[in-house]
Amino acid sequence: MAWLPERETFGPERPTVRDIDTLNRVFAEAFTDRYRRDGLAGVRVPQLNPVIWRYAIEDAGDGAMVWRDADGQIVAFNMVHHSGREGWMGPIAVRPDRQGAGLGKSMIRVGIEWLRERGARTIGLETMPRTVENIGFYGQLGFLPEHLTITLTRDLPRRLGPPPELLARAADRTARLAECRDLTNRLAPGTDFTRELTLSLDLAIGDTVLIRDPGAEGVRGFALWHSAPLAGGRPQDEVRVLKLVAEDLRAFEAVVHGVQAAAATAGIRRIAIRCQSRFQEAYSWLLEQGFRVHWTDLRMTLRGFPEPPPSGVLLSNWEI
Repeated sequence: MAWLPERETFGPERPTVRDIDTLNRVFAEAFTDRYRRDGLAGVRVPQLNPVIWRYAIEDAGDGAMVWRDADGQIVAFNMVHHSGREGWMGPIAVRPDRQGAGLGKSMIRVGIEWLRERGARTIGLETMPRTVENIGFYGQLGFLPEHLTITLTRDLPRRLGPPPELLARAADRTARLAECRDLTNRLAPGTDFTRELTLSLDLAIGDTVLIRDPGAEGVRGFALWHSAPLAGGRPQDEVRVLKLVAEDLRAFEAVVHGVQAAAATAGIRRIAIRCQSRFQEAYSWLLEQGFRVHWTDLRMTLRGFPEPPPSGVLLSNWEI
C-alpha cells in the first residue's frame, strides 16, 4: 500500500503571539497558492506585519481559532470578529496540502456558530470577485453575494487643512469613546467599535479622527485608521481607514478631510479607504476628490444574517 500522510487535525484553539510566525507562513502560502490557481502564477503574497497579526488575534479574542496537525503545527486558521451585532470572518486560510478534505467547511461552520451564540445579527466575509471557486464554496455554506467593497487610494496634496481632533489626544478618552459608540448605535443599532478603537491605540498602530460641530455635544463622524505597514518589512507609507461612521454625507466629507490632514501631519502621503458600493454618493464623492479604484472585494453575508439597511454612512472593513 502507498504511504499516506496523517490527516488528523485538532482544534479549534486560540493562538498566542508565539504562533504569529507560523500563522504568517500559512497565510502567505495559502494566498499565494490561491493567486496561482487563479492564473496569477507570478504573484507572491508577503507575510503580514507581526503587529497586524497581534491586532487580528486580540480583536477576535476567543474568536481567534487555529487548527493543528498531530505534530502541533498550524494547518488552518479563522479569525472571527464581532462588534456587537456585526460579525465577520477573516482572514481565513487552510494550508495548501490540507485543502480539499472538508476542513475549510468545518472552520466556517464553527465560526458561524460562535457568532450566533454571541448574538450577531450580521454574519459576513469578503472574498475576491474573480475567484469563482471561493464564491461557490461560501455559497454552499449559505453565504449570499452582496455588494462590492471597493478600495480607493489617493496620493495627498502638500497642503491640507489643520490637524483634526484625535482620540489619542483626548483629555477624557472614555467620554470620546462613548460619543463614538452612541453615534454608531444610532446609525446601526447594536453595533459597537469601541474595542477596535481602543486596541489600535494600545498597540500604537493607528488613531481615530473625531468630527464635531463647534459647540455641539457628541461627534457627527469618526474614522479609525491604521498607519502601521500591512506587510512585514515595508515602510510606513499609507494610512488605511478601517471603520468610518458619519451621520450624513456632509459629515462623511469632513471625516475624510480629517483623515487626510492627520495623515499629512504624520508625514504620510497616501490614504486608502475601503468603500462599500451601496454608499453610492460617498463613492462618487471620493472619485471627485481624486481617489482612484485600486482593488475590489465581494461582500457576502449568511442567509438570514444580512447587513442592516444603511443609515448615514457606515464603512466597516471586513479585513485586517
